[in-house]
Amino acid sequence: MFDLPSVQAALVQQGLDGWLLYDFRGLNILARRVVGLTPEQMLSRRWFYYVPARGEPRKLTHRIEPHSLEALPGAQKSYLRWQELEAGVAELVKGANRVAMEYVPRNANPYVSRVDAGTVELVRSFRVEVVPSGDLVQMFEACWSDEQWAMHLEAAKHTRAAFDSAFAFIADRVRRAGSVCETEVQRHILDHFAEHRLITDHPPICAVGPHSGDPHYEPKAGPDSSIREGSFVLVDLWAKLDRPNSVYSDLTWTGFVGTEILAKYRDIFNIVAAGRDAAIQSVRDAFAKNQPLQGWQVDDAARAVIEKAGYGDAFCHRTGHSIGQETHGNGANMDNLETHEERRVLPRTCFSVEPGIYLPEFGVRSEVNVFVDAARNVHVTGGSPQTEVVTILKDF
Repeated sequence: MFDLPSVQAALVQQGLDGWLLYDFRGLNILARRVVGLTPEQMLSRRWFYYVPARGEPRKLTHRIEPHSLEALPGAQKSYLRWQELEAGVAELVKGANRVAMEYVPRNANPYVSRVDAGTVELVRSFRVEVVPSGDLVQMFEACWSDEQWAMHLEAAKHTRAAFDSAFAFIADRVRRAGSVCETEVQRHILDHFAEHRLITDHPPICAVGPHSGDPHYEPKAGPDSSIREGSFVLVDLWAKLDRPNSVYSDLTWTGFVGTEILAKYRDIFNIVAAGRDAAIQSVRDAFAKNQPLQGWQVDDAARAVIEKAGYGDAFCHRTGHSIGQETHGNGANMDNLETHEERRVLPRTCFSVEPGIYLPEFGVRSEVNVFVDAARNVHVTGGSPQTEVVTILKDF
């Protein structure tokens, strides 16, 4: 449900005159989420919803879709001609100086920047400053309820157990048949999800040897997909409970099909794990000191460790992403590589911490999820973080 008092309180806190929410045919998923439109409500015309910091909200919808925003508070006005639309937008923002929209200068953060340049130009033509709404979106789209936090913990229990099940499956097949395919391990994990009533948007990753050096590798049948004794294996999996409003758990572990870890695997893993732990500690420190924390700062904490070890160029993605009802949620990412993430890490939000080093022969990623609760306590979910590469034929 749209919480008008909370939205207006946030606008006052951030020194904004209002928030102009806009969408056309689903281009702005953030605005749709904030106002509570369901995926089934695919409107065919442009709509605007203006929430002032004080006073009554106002709606602007097309005449053939007059009921599109009827569940929201505020006065309704319809347009038919394009001239009426432009005049209607002018009326919405009349008297405002600074208005938030899903926009970021120079598209520096495409996760937030969902409003097209032409619409921003239209609003600016009425002598209104348009500022990013990223932290507003987080507060009303990315913050979890107590129920979602509980569902995440349950999902995390089963996703963590999926690694033990997958590694045991690999050990059994290698002992009995000499090898097992990546796709067979992938299928085994999906069966584990089904058994525990978990769902996922995409199948998990099982990557052997050089494949693990590709951060977004997708398992496929072929001679190079066989896992056998002496293989290095990376497993990345994500899932959520098959319930309304459930949220994801997203974890990555690595293993070696043998009884003794080779030094090259151990050494790279230790660097990655140190970067992971430095990122987590940066979050703990900031919240313990009641200091504001932006996503880029968490990325810097992990990246500094890996760069100091000489593998900066091999860490080719951000440190983490927001987690919500989608694997990649709509809150702050832990990123100072692909974007300079200035959105704050907020209470009641969750994100991954997953630094990696990717080499031609193999790659290591260690992924955990971090949740900051309403009392500003920092939780690492999915069990204890991995502390060493799993020796699959020794441990299973």
